[in-house]
Amino acid sequence: MQFAFTEEQAMIADTARAFFAENATSERTRRAMDGDGIDRALWTSFCTELGLAGIAVPEAHGGSGLGLVEFATIAEAAGAQVAALPLLGLAMPARAIAAGGSEAQKREWLPKLASGEVIAAPGGSDDLRVTDGKLTGTVDFVPHGGVADMFVLASPDGAWIVRADAPGLSIERPVTMDQTRPLARLTLADTPGDPLPDWRAGLAAARAGGWICVAAEALGGAQATLDRTVSYSQERVQFGRPIGSFQAYKHRLADMMVEIEQARSAVYWAACAVDEGSPEAPLALHSAKSFAGDTYMRCAGDMIQLHGGIGFTWEHDAHLFFKRARAIRAMLGDSDWHREQVAQIIGLGEAA
Repeated sequence: MQFAFTEEQAMIADTARAFFAENATSERTRRAMDGDGIDRALWTSFCTELGLAGIAVPEAHGGSGLGLVEFATIAEAAGAQVAALPLLGLAMPARAIAAGGSEAQKREWLPKLASGEVIAAPGGSDDLRVTDGKLTGTVDFVPHGGVADMFVLASPDGAWIVRADAPGLSIERPVTMDQTRPLARLTLADTPGDPLPDWRAGLAAARAGGWICVAAEALGGAQATLDRTVSYSQERVQFGRPIGSFQAYKHRLADMMVEIEQARSAVYWAACAVDEGSPEAPLALHSAKSFAGDTYMRCAGDMIQLHGGIGFTWEHDAHLFFKRARAIRAMLGDSDWHREQVAQIIGLGEAA
C-alpha cells in the first residue's frame, strides 16, 4: 500500500494544526482541567467556525462524510496540544449510530453531534444486562461521561443509546489522572435504552474510530514531545554549550524520532485500510493502537528526563503529555491486548 495525502486531506491537516496551535494553549487546557475537562470555547469554535465535528458524520445527516484518514489528521493536531475536547464522542458514538443505527436514530442524533449541540460518550461493560428494554449494570471509565448528553453503551449482546437524563442512571465523577479527559462511572438501574438495530456493524465502526482517534492523538503528542525537547536542547546551556550538542542527548532524540516515524506509518496505514475496506484493517488497527500508545509513553517519559528538573514541575507542560500518554496506552485495550490480537491474526497465538 502506498499512501500520500490528497490535496484536500493536506488542507484539512494544515487547518487543524494551525487551529489547535493557536487556540489550544496550555493556559486554556489548564483552566479546562480545573473545570469539567472540556475547553468549551475551543469546542464551540471547533464545531461551528471550522465545522470539524461533522467530519465523521454522513453528509445526509449534516456532516461532511469524510473518512478516518481525515479524522486522524484532526486527532493528531489535537493530541499535539493535549486539547481538552470530547473527540472520542465523535470517533465512537457518532460512527456507531451512522453504521448501526435506525434512520430515526440517525435523524435525531447525527445532526446534533455534527453541530456540537450534543456531546456523546462511549462505554461498554460485560456486566450490562437488559430486561424488557431496560438496562442494569455498571459501566466504568467512560471518557467525558460526566458532561455527556448521551451515551452509546455496549455489552457482548448489543448496543444502546442512553440519554444522560434517563431515569435510573447515576453518574459518578472520580478524580482521574488525565484531567483533560476525565472518566466517569455510570450505574444503571432499569434505565431505558434505545437499541441499535445493527449493533455489530455499529460497534465495529466505533472500535475502529476509537482506536484511530487515540492512536493519532498519541502520534501528535509524541511528535510534540520531540519538538519541544529539541527546542529546549538548543536553549539550555551546560559547560558552555547547548545540551543538544552532547552525543548522548542526540542519541535519545534520534531514538524518539525513529519511533515516531514508525508510529506515523502505522496510524495512517490503519486509517487508510479502514477507509478502503482493506482485509488488512484489523491487523493495521491493532498494530497502530499498540505501537502509537507505546511510542507516546516512551517519548513523554524521555521528554521529562531530557528536560531535567524543570520537566518534573507542575508549571511545565511535560506532565500533561505524560498523563495523556499513560491514559491512552491503557484506553480501549492496552498494548499487550492489542499485540495479542496481532499475534492471533498472523497465526502466532498469544504474544510473548
